[in-house]
Amino acid sequence: MKKLRKILATALICALALSLVSCSTGSPAADTPHSKTGLYFDTVITITLYGDASKAEERLDDVFKMAKRYENLLSDKKENSDISKINDAKGNWVTVDPDTVEAIQDAYDYSKSSNGIFDLTVGTLSNLWDFKNNTGTVPNYSAIREALSHVDYKNVEINGDEVRLKDPKARIDLGGIAKGFIADKMKARLKELGAKSGIINLGGNVLLIGKRPDKKAYTVGIQRPFSDDGTALFTLKAEDTSIVTSGTYQRYFKKNGRVYHHLLDTSNGFPYNNGLDSVTIITKNSTEADALSTTVFGMGLEKGLEFVNQTDGVEAVFVSSDGTITKSDNVDKLYDYAKIDS
Repeated sequence: MKKLRKILATALICALALSLVSCSTGSPAADTPHSKTGLYFDTVITITLYGDASKAEERLDDVFKMAKRYENLLSDKKENSDISKINDAKGNWVTVDPDTVEAIQDAYDYSKSSNGIFDLTVGTLSNLWDFKNNTGTVPNYSAIREALSHVDYKNVEINGDEVRLKDPKARIDLGGIAKGFIADKMKARLKELGAKSGIINLGGNVLLIGKRPDKKAYTVGIQRPFSDDGTALFTLKAEDTSIVTSGTYQRYFKKNGRVYHHLLDTSNGFPYNNGLDSVTIITKNSTEADALSTTVFGMGLEKGLEFVNQTDGVEAVFVSSDGTITKSDNVDKLYDYAKIDS
């Protein structure tokens, strides 16, 4: 059911983004969408490009090879990935790919700037929780306390192309930043190959390339929380930017009437219970949008809204559990926000 929701949400975003393109008045060749879908990082990835079919197919094949490569580097679930090698090294130094170093450094910097709200060493904690189906169990308190004792981004040390964890039991989990990092790398590569218009969608992490072929902004739909069919709650119009949502409904299970979701509070080891269902971040860089969606969700509505309004180049839409929608100062002006009635 969760995978179905993810696929439906991805399809929704792509359908909304494509619908207006198909109505454009430019040349048919330039307007024709070409898409490819795959499954990496346990995430449905769909990339759509416009223009000449043969060039689009070559570009799509190229970046999907990147997706496989980055999964083999950055996934903590892949046995021989760089991240797994670091996690299993018992505190010893591990030589890794330069892209792995870059991703870890980015994650470390966001961990530091958020004072650990976002923490790349959350792996010991996230491994306790199973959000893949409706039958998850709540870990016992002693296991959570033990896991939390190994969650501290300061355990990560980087020296050139080598990385180690000072705490042998700590574990890096880049789930809160990897999709954004990969999307940025994909976009850079596609632009290098000559792509002018397109949509990169990594499981709902959306990164837009340029404008639509008719030179207008894309329309991107954001899912209504806990909607089984992926119905949109609101839309945003944007170009050449990233839109990333962290939501309680994306991975969760219910136990005794309570929703236990994948957004974990590193201060107590449990899912956040702060009255929010989702936070959508809009900014140019997808790595930043990915990390900030987690961080701002953890801040809660009041502090998160204040942070976003004080941060240049970042906007946000908050959806509270009671259905209330709160927008940062410039969302309406910059992104033509539109609520969709249920």
